[in-house]
Amino acid sequence: MRRSISIIIPAYNEEKRLPTTLAKVKEYLASTSWEFTEIVVVDDGSRDLTPDIARKAGVRLLQNPGNRGKGYSVRHGMLEAKGDWLLFSDADLSCPIEELDKLWTSVQRDHAQAAIGSRDLDRSLIGVRQPLFREFGGRFFNLVMRLITGLPFHDTQCGFKLFEGAAAREIFRRQLLERFGFDVEILYIAEHLGYRTLEVPVRWNDVAGTKVRMTAAIAAFLDPLKVRWNAIQGKYK
Repeated sequence: MRRSISIIIPAYNEEKRLPTTLAKVKEYLASTSWEFTEIVVVDDGSRDLTPDIARKAGVRLLQNPGNRGKGYSVRHGMLEAKGDWLLFSDADLSCPIEELDKLWTSVQRDHAQAAIGSRDLDRSLIGVRQPLFREFGGRFFNLVMRLITGLPFHDTQCGFKLFEGAAAREIFRRQLLERFGFDVEILYIAEHLGYRTLEVPVRWNDVAGTKVRMTAAIAAFLDPLKVRWNAIQGKYK
């Protein structure tokens, strides 16, 4: 029998997309057999109506002390969530919320503590592709990441990841990176702690209006080096 799940949605200036996203997540959760569910919106210092929309929707709202970054937002939500299982998902639902069924089936079947959505294992599942420069940039980033960290994953940056609650608390309390390179860090920490993580092909569609600036994307290439250096210094123990 399913137990409880929390859906964590980091949000920064998402007043246009958040109402539709929350409606879809609520509709999906209502059709499932989880004993307890919660939706947690983590507002990252938005300057629009994002917090008001979350309140009116009746979901749980957490607010960061200013604009701290996606990594900070996800860590905040994962450490505050109440579920036995925790999923974080991008606010644009580029990966449809129904794909949670695939992640859940995988962790139950293979007795894993985490499952991450992947766009690269089966690219036929991609409906709307990214611009070519972003797609090739992502592949190059993954190559660099694998060489530096030794992680085996084909796609660390898909914003759709499921963790068992106790494992998540051990992983995310060790997380140090606060911006877009945090995905690599949490997967490195999970492997370092001996947790089993599965990579699962999921449906995905590029959604216009990305919040990732080019400068942030370039800076993210330094993050695998930061992860390795933090590990050498023993910061994840």
